[in-house]
Amino acid sequence: MPLRGSAGLVPAPGPRVAMLHGRADPAHDGVADYTRRLVEALRGAGTEVVDVPLDPGAAGALRAARTVRGAGVDVVHLQFAPSAFGFSGWPGLLLGDLIGTRPLVTTVHEYGWWSWAPRVPAALWSPCERRRLLDRETGRLVPRSAAVITTNAEHEGALRDRFPAARLHRLPIPPNVTVVPDPDGAGRAAARARWSLPDDAEVVAFFGFVHPVKGVRYLVDALAELAEERPGLRLLAVGGFTSLALPADEAAAFREELTAHVAAAGVTDRVVITGHLPAAEVSAALAAADLAALPFTAGATTKSGALLATLDHGLPTIVTRRPDQEPDGELVDGKTVVVAPAVRDAGILATALRRLLEDPGLAARVGAGGRELLAGRDWTTLAGRHRDVYAEVCR
Repeated sequence: MPLRGSAGLVPAPGPRVAMLHGRADPAHDGVADYTRRLVEALRGAGTEVVDVPLDPGAAGALRAARTVRGAGVDVVHLQFAPSAFGFSGWPGLLLGDLIGTRPLVTTVHEYGWWSWAPRVPAALWSPCERRRLLDRETGRLVPRSAAVITTNAEHEGALRDRFPAARLHRLPIPPNVTVVPDPDGAGRAAARARWSLPDDAEVVAFFGFVHPVKGVRYLVDALAELAEERPGLRLLAVGGFTSLALPADEAAAFREELTAHVAAAGVTDRVVITGHLPAAEVSAALAAADLAALPFTAGATTKSGALLATLDHGLPTIVTRRPDQEPDGELVDGKTVVVAPAVRDAGILATALRRLLEDPGLAARVGAGGRELLAGRDWTTLAGRHRDVYAEVCR
């Protein structure tokens, strides 16, 4: 029940929560940014959150467990991504059983592709997982958890296959870039001027960390394929290169490689790479675009903060889908996105771009549908749903 304070009704504090996470910089890692925003929203809703960094290795798991045991918390919530813990299996193997009897909630941000013991065949893992003894990816975390939170249908499906009896909650990620209002179009015009984009250019935006797995090279090739028939077509790549997944030296090498690829494709005058931008400048850059393309080589899901940002800005967005990837019930071709049904294929990307550029009606429907998809997805709502999960596991 809410409590009445001097300013009126305020939420009851609810259980005291220990939030465990890696140490990545939120400016360079999506999971770290998500965790920071979630903690802020929970505290804003009246939940007391104890911040507990979790380092890779056995020693890191032991330190985190000692902190949890001494913190007097009611619930332990772990943000799981193997990259956040240096792909160490120790946090997953030790932590779930070191925190005592406190209920554990695990949010799975990456799932379905990794194993901390890669030489063990899948046939041996399945019996352990169905009996909730051990998980090939999270160790003892998912088997030990009172609740498991997923952010998208793909991860939820993989978890349900392995752990039929697990208590799963799908809590979709909100957009991570706030839309800056631009009612008179002045921001759009200023951003186009800043990045030397002509007023009449057809601007395709890419947003997110610029990594080899994001498919930007194939998007450049698609741009080159369309250059003759669409002379005003431009690519605005919004995002930095350095991240937890791509350290500074590798990031610099890939930026050099991508720049050379753009030159070899003959589209240097059509491609702008902004580098890392503050959130308000990202919003302005997206406002300068007419559509977006996110040709991820692993295929797209709604766990992508970059995808949610382009949809929230009303941009008709092209996403890729692997041939073996199950269709996403939210990313529906022609309704919320345009699907390029392959990865690493410039020709299919060019076809998808052509569909949107030649059909303003389709572009308008997809842009509106993508924005509609995000109705109710905000950090305050997400914090409220987390509070419900905490209350449930404490019962």
